[in-house]
Amino acid sequence: MATKVVMEALSPTMEEGRLVKWLKNEGDKISSGETLAEVETDKAVMELVARGDGVLRKRLLAEGETAPIGQLVAVIAAPDENIDALVAGGGAAPPAKEAKPAEEVVAKTRETAAASPVPRAPEQAQGEASTPPQQKVPAYRVGSAAPKAPTPPSPEPQTEQPRQGGNGEGRMRSSPLARRLAHERGLNLDGVRGSGPGGRIVKRDIEAAVAGGGAQPRAAAPAAPARAREGDFADVPLTQMRKTIARRLAESIGPVPTFYLTAELDMERVVEMRTAMAEMGDEFKVSVNDIVMKAVATALSLHPEVNAHWLGDRIRQFNRVHLGMAVAVEDGLITPVVFDADRKRMSEISREARELAKRARERRLKPEEYMGATFSVSNLGMFGIEHFTAIINPPEAGILAIGAVERKPVDVNGDLVTRQRMRVTMSCDHRVIDGATGARFLQTLRRMLENPLMLVY
Repeated sequence: MATKVVMEALSPTMEEGRLVKWLKNEGDKISSGETLAEVETDKAVMELVARGDGVLRKRLLAEGETAPIGQLVAVIAAPDENIDALVAGGGAAPPAKEAKPAEEVVAKTRETAAASPVPRAPEQAQGEASTPPQQKVPAYRVGSAAPKAPTPPSPEPQTEQPRQGGNGEGRMRSSPLARRLAHERGLNLDGVRGSGPGGRIVKRDIEAAVAGGGAQPRAAAPAAPARAREGDFADVPLTQMRKTIARRLAESIGPVPTFYLTAELDMERVVEMRTAMAEMGDEFKVSVNDIVMKAVATALSLHPEVNAHWLGDRIRQFNRVHLGMAVAVEDGLITPVVFDADRKRMSEISREARELAKRARERRLKPEEYMGATFSVSNLGMFGIEHFTAIINPPEAGILAIGAVERKPVDVNGDLVTRQRMRVTMSCDHRVIDGATGARFLQTLRRMLENPLMLVY
């Protein structure tokens, strides 16, 4: 019996997906659970797997094209089975299902996250958790719902030219992570032998090639011709993530009545504590951003009226603090979540934040790792940005924008001295947070950062 391959909801907020690459050709024998294609969702590049055995008889979606959830993209069947009726009706997608209320999605996500804890990584090089590679960083955040937008032009060829790869097949097969690592290290995949299923090139193969010098460097791309200053332009197709950013911004900045509270905090003791901790060894090394996240989480635990969601007919105040942190990635911004951040030590937050940021940039986050935040922070201080405002991600009621730590002259008991100072700006949903409520939260945050030993008692 024929098996339909449809565009699956690979993340809770996904409404459509872009088929990045087919990993199987028509006529290939398929086993249930085998990866058929790579699909770009609104958050990451994920794998579309087979749900039945047989032969891949027909591919109905070309690489680079977008399809809504539920649309038929391929057919698996026996070699002699008639699939004409399935193919003839394969272009239409089923009616859109009614979206679940936001609170149901958040609750389900947190239950999933509790069952699947975020993996911890060994200590890595010190740096801010949200520091991205050299990319443009907008002062806003991606939300949690996928947009409805026209299908973008395909940025990739519609057909794949055969080529000899290290796995001995005519068609190179590699995982998204392996291709990304190879691109970052300038390696030519033609010289790498795959050790994954079916000769597929995976992460360990790239690492082995780098360690042993077994892969040839990728040829440098020819220099682009000079572009005219007038009358010349380039249309950049929208990625699924960029569509989501555009839709979520419109949903937040318009309907949400937002006001802003800015405070300048004395960070002298935080800097001194961080230096002292670093001198104790790598085990205790944390960034200023890690300390700020711990302080924000602790302050939120004392102010549940800020650690809240607007649900339309009620306000939900949370007793647990799940802190979202904005991370810039190549296509935009994503907000992985440090769950129960108020109950974790700074060293735990530091390790988890770095691992989540790394996985975010590699597009390897699982849905339960970027959904369920109760409040969020966005830090552009590492870029020298002194002050900015961040856009709230509904249904959250607030977000804290963190600026750079800079030495400034200030008056201390009548004497002019220089101190390490940092400006923070809190964006507040006025339906949930009043001015005095937000001010009290910032007072608590100030007290903790200006006396950081309160965070390690």
